[in-house]
Amino acid sequence: MQTAYWFDRSEYLARLARVQAELRRRRLDALLAFLPETVTWLTGYFTRGYGTFQFAIVPADGEPTLFCRDVEEYYLDSTCVFADRVMWSDSDDRIAVALQAIRSRVGRSSALGVEMNAWVLNAERWEAIKAGLPEARLVNQSDLVTPMRFIKSPAEIAYQRRAAKAAEAGMRAAVDCIGVGVSERRLAAEVCAAMVRAGSDLPGPGVLSSGERAFHLHGGYSDRVLERGDVVQLEVTPNSRHYHARFMRPFRVAKATEADHRTVETLIRIQDAAIAEVRPGVRARVPDAIYRDGVLSAGLRETYTNKTFYSVGLMLQPNGGEPLEAHPQADWSFEPGMVFHTYVLARGFGMSETVAVTAEGTERLTTFPRQLFVCPAAA
Repeated sequence: MQTAYWFDRSEYLARLARVQAELRRRRLDALLAFLPETVTWLTGYFTRGYGTFQFAIVPADGEPTLFCRDVEEYYLDSTCVFADRVMWSDSDDRIAVALQAIRSRVGRSSALGVEMNAWVLNAERWEAIKAGLPEARLVNQSDLVTPMRFIKSPAEIAYQRRAAKAAEAGMRAAVDCIGVGVSERRLAAEVCAAMVRAGSDLPGPGVLSSGERAFHLHGGYSDRVLERGDVVQLEVTPNSRHYHARFMRPFRVAKATEADHRTVETLIRIQDAAIAEVRPGVRARVPDAIYRDGVLSAGLRETYTNKTFYSVGLMLQPNGGEPLEAHPQADWSFEPGMVFHTYVLARGFGMSETVAVTAEGTERLTTFPRQLFVCPAAA
């Protein structure tokens, strides 16, 4: 069996050192890392079966222990850079096995940080773990690892650049496919196939909706057939090694008005002005205000309540973004190595990009032409 590490072992060791230093600073003996992204980012271990009961025991000193189902052993061997593991089989009492693993690695009365925000740690499992560790001090440490992932390494951003190329292939397929008589389902198939061929690990496509649903965010494809004059809202969301890049472009089917073109041109100007303000040390509220003030002053919307930037990187479903967002109350500043999906929406038209923050400003990872696409092709 050949190993298939996503990064050099040295990068994982550096990540582990950062986490362990923080554990010691917080006077904790270990972290119970339940969030799938934490497990993969910290240890390398990845399986498509991450939705089963699995986690990492991360001591303040020494190497982590992986707890998972026994059928995942091949993926442990091929992707995880650390050797220690405890595995359960389908006939086991997996909570009992988990408790024994925790006690054997960190003792019965340790101070343990717990990723309480992890969906894998459901209420039933949490109550059972608490009951099984009565002498331990269990502390919510949901904020320990995730903020470390906001700053991407060059190797991580390289995966996002690859994902961006797959996104562009998907959008090009959409431009070539959209037309009167084309179903949303056929459009999705063309977009997804193009992204997978171009290197995406998952097909997406992300937001895809037409007709009245195009004016409401987060629509998915259906059997609906495109009609002349439809707005199509399309976001392509591929990933490479589950590192994401994404973008949106606006479409009209067969015809568009001058007002449509002016709306999209205004959105592009607003977005360009907002992105131009992004650089290390700038507060998130600064470009956020440019988006909101620009859209409202142009009369394109009566209210603007959605976020304008959100962090993207290693994201495993059901997570669709990292919990770092720009909105009027955001109190954080941009730093080099952060990567964001940034978007603006009005009148059914969406324009977005994935941008990486550099020492000087930003690098646009997505570089597809920015315009209103009018696609007249027949089915």
